[in-house]
Amino acid sequence: MDKEQLAKMIAEKIDAALKASDHPKKFFITANGRGVTDGGDLYNAVLKDVLGVVTVALTDIFQTLMAPAAPAKPSEKITKNQAKK
Repeated sequence: MDKEQLAKMIAEKIDAALKASDHPKKFFITANGRGVTDGGDLYNAVLKDVLGVVTVALTDIFQTLMAPAAPAKPSEKITKNQAKK
C-alpha cells in the first residue's frame, strides 16, 4: 500500500468516525471567552484543520511501521566471553 492509498484510507475512516459522533456543527467564541455553538464557521474550520493534521500524522506513522526493517548491525563491541571463544 503506497502513501496515497494509506492517506485515503485513514481520511475515510476519520470521516466515518466524525459522521458517527455527536459534535457541534458550528462554534464561536464570544467576547468574554465563552464558546457558543451554532453561531459561526470557526469550529468547522478548526475541526477540518485538526483532522487534516491527524490524517497526515497517522499516514506517516503507519507508513513508518509498515516499512521493512533495516537489517540489524552486529555489535562492534566484543565482550570478554566472546573473545575467549
